[in-house]
Amino acid sequence: MPQQQIQLTVNGDDHTVTVDPSTPLLYVLRNELGLNGPKYGCGLQQCGSCRVLVDGEARATCQLPVSAVEDQPITTLAGLSGEDGGLHPVQAAVVDEQAAQCGYCVNGVIITAVALLSDTPDPDRAEITDGMNEVLCRCGTHARFVRAIQSAADAVDA
Repeated sequence: MPQQQIQLTVNGDDHTVTVDPSTPLLYVLRNELGLNGPKYGCGLQQCGSCRVLVDGEARATCQLPVSAVEDQPITTLAGLSGEDGGLHPVQAAVVDEQAAQCGYCVNGVIITAVALLSDTPDPDRAEITDGMNEVLCRCGTHARFVRAIQSAADAVDA
C-alpha cells in the first residue's frame, strides 16, 4: 500500500508521519518518533508490553494500524509525567514498591494501571487483579505490582 501522511498527537505534541497506513502504531512510535516505552512482546495483542493510552483507554499497539488512531490523543509512558516533570503516581508507586524485575512488562503494567485507576479510582484488590489480567509478567512480581497500584490509588485519593 502506498505511504500516506498521518497526523498523530502523541504526549501532547502533534506529529506528521509518512507511512503505510496499515503500519502498526508500535512501529511508528518506536521507529519514527523514538518512543521506546512500548515494547514488542508477543505481536498478538496478548502480553500488554506494547500498550499506550489512546483517548484514555489502554490499547495494544502491535497490531493496531496507525491510521486507526489518527487525530486521537495518544499517551505513552514518557507522556505520563506531570507538568512539573515528576513521576505519575503509578510510576512513583512502582518505583517505591520496587515492583519491576526485568522491566519488560513495566510499560504495559503502568499504562494499564493508569487506565484502570481512571475508570475505577478506588479499586479493591480483586478489581486490580482483574484489571491487570491483560498484562503478562514472566518474572512473578505480580503481588508487588498489585501493591504498587493500590498504593497509587491511595495516593490519588489523598
